[in-house]
Amino acid sequence: MDETGTTSAPKRRIHVVGAVLVRDGMILAARRSDGMSLPGMWEFPGGKIEAGESPQEALRRELEEELLCRAEIGERVETTEHEYDFGVVILTTYFCTLIDGEPQLTEHAEITWLPAADLGVLEWAPADIPAVERLRTASV
Repeated sequence: MDETGTTSAPKRRIHVVGAVLVRDGMILAARRSDGMSLPGMWEFPGGKIEAGESPQEALRRELEEELLCRAEIGERVETTEHEYDFGVVILTTYFCTLIDGEPQLTEHAEITWLPAADLGVLEWAPADIPAVERLRTASV
């Protein structure tokens, strides 16, 4: 119940995946464009898991659609649940390695490669922050 004594409907749960693309000791970060929710915030590129897809299949598809590149999906980095006003996002991030193509902007405003130690200088979407913290303290 909320403060008025009414029961609010459960928020929609949205399962998404994010790519921690690593190349030459650097990690790719993508800044959300003005037309997206959370405009201007940084994230690991990826998106929603569609019905019938595994998280890895969804991440492969999203990277091909969003960044026009192909990647090998590696081990899980982090799974985070964060409540936004539009729903609860369950984000699972995976280490990824480019196997074909160079990431290109199609939806995001900007992309940049940074060493893990410098990821904290960007303003990250809240669901991505636990993965950022893990990467900053781990050797990538």
